[in-house]
Amino acid sequence: MTYEPASQPKRLTRSEDRWIGGVCGGLADYFGLDPALVRVLFVASLLLPGPQLLVYVILWFVMPDARA
Repeated sequence: MTYEPASQPKRLTRSEDRWIGGVCGGLADYFGLDPALVRVLFVASLLLPGPQLLVYVILWFVMPDARA
């Protein structure tokens, strides 16, 4: 029996593949989705009432940068 070290746990970070802040790309990386899909869903959600833009800005400041 061989011992294989556990892989690093997933971290929610802003993506290096970024358009504005890297939030949508980071969420896509974390959940294993296509970044374009997450971006399209986010833009579509802006048509609905709610605090989507505020949540995006908060995540932009709270999520650590993947490049750091």
